[in-house]
Amino acid sequence: MSNFNNNEVQDSYDAIVVGTGISGGWAAKELCEKGLKTLVLERGRMVKHIEDYETANLDPWDFPNAGEPTREDIEKQPKQNRTGYTTNAASKMWFVNDLEHPYNEIRRFDWMRGYHLGGRSLQWGRQSYRWSDIDFTANQREGIAVDWPVRYKDIAPWYSKVENFIGVSGEALNLPQLPDSDFLPAMEMNCVEEHFKNKVTEGFEDRAVTIGRVAHITGTKNFDGRTKCQYRNRCIRGCPFGGYFSSLSSTLPAAEATGNMTLRTDSIVHEVMYDPDTKKATGVKVIDRLTKETHEFKAKVIFLCASAIASTAILMQSKSDRFPNGMGNDSDQLGRNIMDHHLGVGASGKFDGFEDKYYKGRRPNGIYIPRFRNLGGATDRKDYKRGFGYQGGASRGNWEDTVAELSYGKEFKENMLKPGGWRMGIGGFGEVLPYEDNRMTLDYDKLDNWGLPTVTFDADLQENEFNMRKDMQESAVEMLEKAGLRDVKGHDGPTGLGLGIHEMGTARMGRNRKTSVLNGNNQIHDVPNVYVTDGAFMTSASCVNPSLTYMAFTARAADHAVKELKKGNI
Repeated sequence: MSNFNNNEVQDSYDAIVVGTGISGGWAAKELCEKGLKTLVLERGRMVKHIEDYETANLDPWDFPNAGEPTREDIEKQPKQNRTGYTTNAASKMWFVNDLEHPYNEIRRFDWMRGYHLGGRSLQWGRQSYRWSDIDFTANQREGIAVDWPVRYKDIAPWYSKVENFIGVSGEALNLPQLPDSDFLPAMEMNCVEEHFKNKVTEGFEDRAVTIGRVAHITGTKNFDGRTKCQYRNRCIRGCPFGGYFSSLSSTLPAAEATGNMTLRTDSIVHEVMYDPDTKKATGVKVIDRLTKETHEFKAKVIFLCASAIASTAILMQSKSDRFPNGMGNDSDQLGRNIMDHHLGVGASGKFDGFEDKYYKGRRPNGIYIPRFRNLGGATDRKDYKRGFGYQGGASRGNWEDTVAELSYGKEFKENMLKPGGWRMGIGGFGEVLPYEDNRMTLDYDKLDNWGLPTVTFDADLQENEFNMRKDMQESAVEMLEKAGLRDVKGHDGPTGLGLGIHEMGTARMGRNRKTSVLNGNNQIHDVPNVYVTDGAFMTSASCVNPSLTYMAFTARAADHAVKELKKGNI
């Protein structure tokens, strides 16, 4: 794999893509394959596929302190470390230093960021689910926020395009609230998960249990340069096999293969330039991360794919006489309506039986229970709107069970070689409504190392989400008990926005420029050659992982942009 820097950087291009993660990689691929000379800008460092996955083949005993974070690690991440997610020795290299990249909180917001080539496509959970018209029409039906300017039929063919390129394994269910994808063979459930599935099907008419739908290669279909998932479950370290989809293993190599891509890393985009005469954007302003030199690059079309927060921050800084409050912000919606998914609530228990059964490998996936609330009729609730799904799984216990029995000598050694009992847990994954007062702003009194304003968050869950969480816990306990588990205990831990790592909203789509930032093609209403296709464009959140939807909308927007360029409309 080359380092992608195969073309000399120049001043002007057909297109500029800002960001190289889930959305940026797809924008680069689609624009380059359609013939546009495209400059791809990444604010972080270069990462080479395979070569730079430095922990991919390390075992637990290879890490100092058994992989536990050092005091220095924790001091560098006073905010991100609150999550317990970003300082693990196997993956800490993918998360930024809070001291070098500060942000501010009026209300707590856990913003986990990775600044490097490929972005969070190296870190994502790979869960890949389509939205349905139940999701795209929810705001309109319930009179919440604004209506989506698209429907499922508009996005369905783009879902298929994306799925057939990235590879999504899963099981068809024919559920209206969770449309089926173009699937690779599903991963197998273990015996306890199959038992749970059967008991839930018997006990609840409105519920289904399936294996998670994940962007992992299974089966025999060929994917250039990628091989099947090896069931190592070390995905967050970077996959040297390309077993799961990432920009580095998939979309960026496809863009590079066209000869139309120029990549520039260490390039912090902070402004989109605007021409009041043409009423179009002319390019972007960039600060070199290492030298702090400034540059300007021009293009006919610009795709902002830097993440929901970063893309919106760029637009907020893109001020002019026409847009004194930020590009595209006539509606005053820029930075508002921050959404995420709320989690950390569910139940777990022990299962007696199947002691003679085990499983092979470390499957990087769990079971999934699709949404079953507020779908009409008996499923509707009066205490909250929208719904939730569950992710979870079953496994054998470990050595801790043996230690608890205080065994010693020969008996201890024999028990250490035997798997423990079965345990199972499911965790809820709920929708967060788009609240206008959940927002981000820029603080020009607190600048970062490059002289740019820092982000301030003022957002949190509200009554609808907290009411939903009660049902999420109670329903989890109910299903596990129905399946015959014992010692079932519900849990509802501290939660908040950011913990789902699915920041959305901040530059929402809509039908009316007075109440939204983007139109149905992901264009800024009054700057038609600027497209935003990361999580910023989301008008509502659904209760499923959003990355597949970002990719589908990005592919669709790139197709639209090229057609509009050819027509001379942008």
